[in-house]
Amino acid sequence: MRLLGAAVAVWLLMAPPLPGQWLKYPTAGVPRTPDGKPDLMAPAPRTADGKPDLSGMWDMAHKLPCDDINRVCTDNPINLQFTNLAAGVRDGLPYQRWARDRMKNKGVNTDPYLHCIAPGGPRMLTLPFMKKIVQTPALMVILNEYNANYRQIFLDGRPLPEDPQPSWNGYSTGHWEGDTLVVESNGFREDQWLDAAGNPLSSTGRVIERFRRTSFGTMEIEVTINDAKAYTRPWTTKIEQVIVLDTDMLDSICLENEKDIEHLPKN
Repeated sequence: MRLLGAAVAVWLLMAPPLPGQWLKYPTAGVPRTPDGKPDLMAPAPRTADGKPDLSGMWDMAHKLPCDDINRVCTDNPINLQFTNLAAGVRDGLPYQRWARDRMKNKGVNTDPYLHCIAPGGPRMLTLPFMKKIVQTPALMVILNEYNANYRQIFLDGRPLPEDPQPSWNGYSTGHWEGDTLVVESNGFREDQWLDAAGNPLSSTGRVIERFRRTSFGTMEIEVTINDAKAYTRPWTTKIEQVIVLDTDMLDSICLENEKDIEHLPKN
């Protein structure tokens, strides 16, 4: 609970307020209901080649009121999967022994995210910051406000690198299976955290994501972690994103006027 409390407190400190986004600029091409409101349940848009168009500004769905966790209260809601990506996974995660021991013995303020280090891999999707997807036939890019971070997903048929230089976001290639974009990634750093709980992702791990835009306003991402070094078997969870309209991205550089670390627990 101490780790959870520390993670939530820093989440609140680092999360940008909604009014800090790009004021109000209307999003083009939004379907409307007869009364003029955005029709979020309208069919997903498609690109010129007929593929679902995943482009747009996205944020996490299923956020909890702040006072549901450790009675911390603020106007910013808490995303449960930011705290634990595996929340809702039946019977918990199948840790290897070293990973289970690390989960028990890690310090409360050792999360790389708390020290302004870019959270890579699927954790990018759960951060309390806006994400923008830019999709072309050969490349999809996910831009993240936090630390001006980015991720490239190549759709041009190239294979994953066989001996990649480890990186925060790894190396990603994707292909379409019907209306689902299937993305496989490797080449992550050895010290990756998937969430504030500290669930690990090792340098030998592979991540498979299935992006599916179920309507104009909703996108589901099924994430499978296949990392035999950290877990005894692959495990899967689902992340939901919701469209964000009439706004855009702004820089949020953690080390610019950073004042959070001095308030973190010391052990």
